[in-house]
Amino acid sequence: MNKVFQLRRDYTADVLNFNELNADPMIQFEEWFLMASEHEKYEPNAMALATANEKGQPSVRYVLLKAYDKSGFIFFTNYESRKSSDIRSNPKGALVFYWPILQKQVRAEGKLEILSESESDDYFNNRPHGSKIGAWASPQSKPIPSREYLEKLKEEYEKKYQNFMVPRPKFWGGYKLSPDVIEFWQGRPDRLHDRFEYRLKEDIWKKERLAP
Repeated sequence: MNKVFQLRRDYTADVLNFNELNADPMIQFEEWFLMASEHEKYEPNAMALATANEKGQPSVRYVLLKAYDKSGFIFFTNYESRKSSDIRSNPKGALVFYWPILQKQVRAEGKLEILSESESDDYFNNRPHGSKIGAWASPQSKPIPSREYLEKLKEEYEKKYQNFMVPRPKFWGGYKLSPDVIEFWQGRPDRLHDRFEYRLKEDIWKKERLAP
C-alpha cells in the first residue's frame, strides 16, 4: 500500500455564513464562478460530470462549462459518447467544481436535457477551427487502432473542409443540467468545513447548513 497520509492542507482562505448566501443558488454560483475566474490559474470552468447507465453503473469525467443561466449548467459533447449513452437511458446527472486556491467547491444534481439545434449551432460556430475539425475526426469513446488512425481522420476532414465553413456534426451538441440540488462548500480549519445545501421544492429553493 502506497500511503499518502502526509498530504494535508489547512483550509483558512474564507468562511461561509448562512445569511451571506443569496436566496437563489445560481446567483450565488455566479458570484463564486466570477471569483474563481479571477483567481484560479487553469480552467475554472472545469467540472467533473457524473452519469450512470440504465443498470446504475456510474462513470465520471471532466468536461468544461460553456454557459450557465438561472436554469442550469451547459456543456457540449459527442452524442455518441459514453456520457451521452448514459444520458439517453438515465437522464440524471451530477457535477462538481473545485477551486483549490479559493478552497471552494460547488456540486449540483439534476436532470440532463439536450439543447436545441440552434443553441448547439451557435456555440459550434464560435469554436476554433481545429476544435471543429476535432469534433468530426474523433469517434469519441470508441476503440481506435492507433494515434495515427486519429491523425489520418483529422487530415481527411481538414482536406474536406479546407475551402468551406465547417458545419456542426449532427452527432455533436450540447446538454444542460437543470439542478434541483446545489451545495456550496467552503474549506475550514480542522476539517470543520462550511456546507450549505439548496433543494428545489415546488419551485422554491430551500437552503440549510449541513455537517461537514
